[in-house]
Amino acid sequence: MLKIGNIEMKNQVVLAPMAGVCNPAFRLIAKEFGTGLVCAEMVSGKAIVHGNKRTQEMLFVDEREKPLSLQIFGGDRQALVEAAKVVDKHTNADIIDINMGCPAPKVTKMDAGARWLLDPNKIYEMVAAVVDAVDKPVTVKMRTGWDSDHIYAIENAQAVERAGGQAVSVHGRTREQLYTGRADWDIIRQVKEAVNIPIIGNGDVVTPEDARRMLDTTGCDGVMIGRGALGNPWMLYRTVEYLKTGELLPDPNPREKIRIAILHMDRLIALRGEAVAVREMRKHLAWYLKGLKGSARIKDIIMEETKRDELVKLLNQFVDQLEWGDESSNSVYPPVATAIG
Repeated sequence: MLKIGNIEMKNQVVLAPMAGVCNPAFRLIAKEFGTGLVCAEMVSGKAIVHGNKRTQEMLFVDEREKPLSLQIFGGDRQALVEAAKVVDKHTNADIIDINMGCPAPKVTKMDAGARWLLDPNKIYEMVAAVVDAVDKPVTVKMRTGWDSDHIYAIENAQAVERAGGQAVSVHGRTREQLYTGRADWDIIRQVKEAVNIPIIGNGDVVTPEDARRMLDTTGCDGVMIGRGALGNPWMLYRTVEYLKTGELLPDPNPREKIRIAILHMDRLIALRGEAVAVREMRKHLAWYLKGLKGSARIKDIIMEETKRDELVKLLNQFVDQLEWGDESSNSVYPPVATAIG
């Protein structure tokens, strides 16, 4: 099993900290689908220190989500340390993760995110400062390097370990690649062999079989699933079961997909209110509908809708019109709560 500091997960499956996705509404579904560790979307260290309302909402952790990792980012050491102290003492998170992989220019221009990949010394100084200031385990999520000419994954992971970091998640792409090309799992393997702390592999894990290959190929301690779980939390459950038993469970049928999509939306409404949540949910619904016959037309309609009840009506009508087979495959999935709470 995956263990980070004194926090032990029930399996090796980790939900990646995806911006605009990993809020409590989706994280709780991921946890109900068996995910060992869920990661919250990254939060600016300076925003935490300033304590604005939106940021405080992003720090909320439901007891049912635990164990949970809350990710912070920033280029200013004092602000990052102060933010980590807030997460350490005033949130229900179990792990403090530092982002050094975000490729977005607005982040790297702040000397944050993937910008750190160019300087192992800065990584050591920043991580050490945070570790010294908090009690919770500190981890890092990074990419292999800045670009193909500057790949310091081994040196960077070693710097994290020397600084007292308890684990490193490695996305097998450079900052330059963004999300294109193929993830380099061999570098993940090299990092695993170079340090003694847990390594979590990330990149191109879109099926349970991919997760098994990631673990076997790299020797990593955990496998992080990101885009493969968008609109598809069943991928998380299927991976957990496949790693445990070797059994490959079937994909959910359309009605099960829509049931969970509506649950997701209702939880988001409970958090954000209908007006904000429905707009935010449109992209998620497009992901839930991906691959379903005739979904292109309903996606266009959904993108114009602003009311929860109308969306539910559209989705249920869509499912009713689909030709789908036996629903018995639903029985292999856990009894995910139907309550909004």
